[in-house]
Amino acid sequence: MDLNRYIDHTLLKADATRAQIEMLCGEALQYHFASVCVNLCWAKLASDLLTKSDVQVCVVVGFPLGAITTLAKMFEADQAIEAGAREIDMVMNVGALKSGLLDFVSNDITGVLSSCQRSRSKRSLLKVILENCLLNDDEKRLACQLAKGAGANFVKTSTGFSTGGATLDDVRLMRAAVGPEIGIKAAGGIRTRADALAMIEAGATRIGTSSGVAIMTDAAPVSKGY
Repeated sequence: MDLNRYIDHTLLKADATRAQIEMLCGEALQYHFASVCVNLCWAKLASDLLTKSDVQVCVVVGFPLGAITTLAKMFEADQAIEAGAREIDMVMNVGALKSGLLDFVSNDITGVLSSCQRSRSKRSLLKVILENCLLNDDEKRLACQLAKGAGANFVKTSTGFSTGGATLDDVRLMRAAVGPEIGIKAAGGIRTRADALAMIEAGATRIGTSSGVAIMTDAAPVSKGY
């Protein structure tokens, strides 16, 4: 298993500095991670640093609450893609889901997906963050089905900035809900090699973590807030 290719090397904390983003990208190049996951303001820098590498730039949209308008999410996605992002992690509108506004949730996802697919040369993957810690099991299944039905490439467990992160039970539930057709990204609280391998065994196909280097070296992780 090429564990490195499962990892989205992540730095999303509010006080992340340019030097830390540069270090993040350097580590991603060294270990050939799947992507770096950054906030929109760092997308161009990360893209420049990773040009012609096998590491993608992933940018979060509507982060961390998901409670902005669809047009605002689309604008963020458009800017991220123009800056070089080829993966977009959007936060689902949790309140709309819990209100039973299922068409709104679906249209929110398809709106961002249209940004991801607008240009053939810049076509980008879409991951939908469900924020499972705020949902019951039926809502998690429903969210998975809506994301899959809207055409998302992945469903993702968590932002890492709410009341809980990824759990094995949630990854198993999500895999059962979406089947084998789309990816599952486990994120939030994954800090060791054992954590990552357990998530993959449960059905995850991508791992979002700030502890990518520790996972690869099996060293004690240093928490970076995700």
